[in-house]
Amino acid sequence: MSQDSLRQRAAELLELAGIQINGSAPTDMQVHDDQLYARVFAHGSLGLGEAYMDGWWDAQDLSGMFTNILCSHMDEHLKTLDTLLAHLRARFVNMQRGQHAFEIGKVHYDLGNDLFKAMLGKRMVYSCGYWAQATNLDDAQAAKLDLVCRKLQLKPGMRVLDIGCGWGEALKFAAERYGITGVGITVSQHQAELAGELCRDFDVEIRLQDYRELDEPFDAIMSIGMFEHVGAKNYREFFEVSRRCLKDDGLFLLHNIGTNQAPGQPDPWIEKYIFPNSMIPAASQVAAALEGLWVVEDWHNFGADYDRTLTAWRANFDAAWATLSASYDERFRRMWHFYLAVSAAVFRSRRDQLWQLTLSPHGVPGGYRVPR
Repeated sequence: MSQDSLRQRAAELLELAGIQINGSAPTDMQVHDDQLYARVFAHGSLGLGEAYMDGWWDAQDLSGMFTNILCSHMDEHLKTLDTLLAHLRARFVNMQRGQHAFEIGKVHYDLGNDLFKAMLGKRMVYSCGYWAQATNLDDAQAAKLDLVCRKLQLKPGMRVLDIGCGWGEALKFAAERYGITGVGITVSQHQAELAGELCRDFDVEIRLQDYRELDEPFDAIMSIGMFEHVGAKNYREFFEVSRRCLKDDGLFLLHNIGTNQAPGQPDPWIEKYIFPNSMIPAASQVAAALEGLWVVEDWHNFGADYDRTLTAWRANFDAAWATLSASYDERFRRMWHFYLAVSAAVFRSRRDQLWQLTLSPHGVPGGYRVPR
């Protein structure tokens, strides 16, 4: 097809989402290089994201533009070979075992503690905040951590496991506010080092360790924002490992992103640039993996709160860019903007959700009273 034909086809598709090429609305696409159309039709979201990183196009309200695209389902018209390959790889290849389990740590979480300190706020919590009563990011993260502790019914002296502990903030919060001791595991060397420093005043041990190696008793277990890196072929094993480590009268809280879409459909751009080997689970996959192992005491969805969390992260990132630019280049800045904007749109459009599951081995005697 000629460049004019491709541009016309692009304009027709964008019109489905109420977006104009070089229009005046904040959500309109401003095209700086007409090679964009061929690149996107050949490579879908991968081509679109890479073209944005290269400065071929812009939008004043990037997250708003993507929200319009997702709400209109316009993206479903751009199925390419890259998309198919990503889906096939997710379905048939186990990319989360062995050394692959540590790849996400090296590629993403080891980017630099300076980046995440600047973006995440007072507490280095890289997961959705709880905005029910909060008006700012720091309060929303504190509310989320307290919600987790209350759901787990933590008490002084309890030994708590955090699977995918990040920078240790959840265990630090629980030790400080609830008097627990704990063990946190991560696959990121940089996270482990800083988490050890942040938790040094508490009885908390941080390990660089794969969750599959765990086999020791805990009074309670939490896993916040890590399940997205487990992979569908490993869901059952993840729940088996957590079950063997939890005492019979304990509770397990799983905090993770979940999708409304069919399972096993990672986005090629996110897979390549942000979260390699990652996969957002569908409810059907989680439910099947739980069978015979856990009683679901509560399944809480507050996915709309992720939009506000991501928007706050973007504001923090931009405010710190003058300092961060000494370590990260302009292409990285545009990549990070694209990542945060697309992610906000996914939750704003309610395509993806944020779930907190509270699980017990045999059911809480007399029933579980749900904290909110």
